[in-house]
Amino acid sequence: MSNVPANLKYTQSHEWLRVEADGTVTVGITDHAQEALGDLVFVELPEVGAHFDAGKELAVVESVKAAADVYAPLSGTVTEVNPAAADAPESVNQDAYAAWLFKLKPDNAADVNGLLDAAAYQAAADHE
Repeated sequence: MSNVPANLKYTQSHEWLRVEADGTVTVGITDHAQEALGDLVFVELPEVGAHFDAGKELAVVESVKAAADVYAPLSGTVTEVNPAAADAPESVNQDAYAAWLFKLKPDNAADVNGLLDAAAYQAAADHE
């Protein structure tokens, strides 16, 4: 199984989250997700200021073989996007944890506690 940093939270749908000091969460797709997709050729990011409910599609990553939706891991408002990921989709393949996609201000910061830790994500991903 691919790289699963212990300091992050994860979703069943292969998003990772890092809680920042200001209370926002940085979100990207996991190493497992980029491996499964293959070489990414397009990343569509959400609009800054848009609000999404947990589980709603808010971004798309496309590879040469498939397109995959990226889901909001928590309900919240997009505060920032990473244009470098859109300009160079291959950066997500090179380092999925450095090439974040967007940042959210969660409606409820405690919702992060309901997400998977590294061990739970690893176990779930191993059983796909």
